[in-house]
Order: sequence, then structure tokens, then C-alpha cells
Amino acid sequence: MEIARLHYITQDLPDISHWEQAGRACRGGADWVQLRVKNKSYEDWKAIALKTQEVCKQFQTRLILNDNAALAKEIEADGVHLGKTDLSPVEARKLLGDTFIIGGTANTLDDIRTLHEAKVNYIGCGPYRFTKTKENLSPIIGLEGYRILMKQCQAEGLKLPVVGIGGVLLADVPLLLQAGLYGVAVSSVINLAENPSWVTSGFLEELSLVRP
Repeated sequence: MEIARLHYITQDLPDISHWEQAGRACRGGADWVQLRVKNKSYEDWKAIALKTQEVCKQFQTRLILNDNAALAKEIEADGVHLGKTDLSPVEARKLLGDTFIIGGTANTLDDIRTLHEAKVNYIGCGPYRFTKTKENLSPIIGLEGYRILMKQCQAEGLKLPVVGIGGVLLADVPLLLQAGLYGVAVSSVINLAENPSWVTSGFLEELSLVRP
């Protein structure tokens, strides 16, 4: 199962919808959209998800839902990303089956071990630096922290794709890849940019995944 190196994430913004955000990133070449909806009813969340899914289908982009495995199953999204306080990856796998992509959030080596045992498809590890996008932020990892974690993973034979998240900027990408990360997950740096599609293309270029 191929995991994208650029994980683009929508966010709740007052002046632009999730599906419009996704469209801008997709026009820049994003082939992975994580819909990150917070504090909405199931029906409102579903309506947003369906509109975002419509955009993703136009661009043949995979849609990952944040937190909500039941909704991911109902609308037949491509996968779900689970935080530490969400449904466990093991239970999500029982619900969704083997073909769904399941990602998990990690902050420590123990987290990575647990997710590896749960047979997730990828790990979002962070935060790299302080970010306002996420509430209840885990301890900052930083570049050296990633280097140490990736060496420990290698020593233990933990080979899942690990994606860095949390305040990642375009200039950080080469250093993060050198540290051993598989890719990066970004949100505000694209969503709040003057030209989101251009910034998306820039990340893809740095990750050497620009679409032909």
C-alpha cells in the first residue's frame, strides 16, 4: 500500500470551506488529503466529508478522515487517521477491514512500537515545533529528536513510514528527510498561504514527488 510523502491536512477556517481548501491543494498536485474536522455533529461532518470527497475524486486524490472511522466506512473514504484518544487502530481495523488505510499519531518510541504492533499503515509523529493548529500539544520533538527516534526505529526493525508533523515549513523538508523521516504532514503553511497551490507544489518538489 503506497503512502504519500506529502500529507495535506484541511482545517477549520472562517472564510474558506474544507472542500475549497482541498481543491487548492489538489490543484498544486496533492494526492493525499486528510480532512480534519473538529467539534461538528456527525451529520455536519458527513456533509463536509462528502463535498470534500467529491473534490478528491475529481483529482483522483485519496481522502483520509481524521478521527472518525465510522464515517470513513460509511462514505467509503480511503482511510482514517487516529489520534491517541480516538478509537484504537486494532478496533478500527476490525471495523474497516484490510483495504482501508489506517494511520496513527505518535510522540515517543513507545507510541511507535504500539502502532507498529497494531499494524497501522503509517505513523504521524510530532510535533516538530510549536503549532497553533492542534490543541493539547504533545512535547516538542525537534530535529534532533527525530534523528534519535529514527535511529531507534531502525535498530528495532520498525519500518513503518513515519511522517513528521507540527509547524513544518518548506525549508525544513530536506533536513527532516535526512533525519530519516518518510515524509511530512502540513496544514496552515498551505491553507494560510497567499498561493496555496504553489506552496503545495513546492513541498512536492522538495519531496521529489511532483506529478508529471
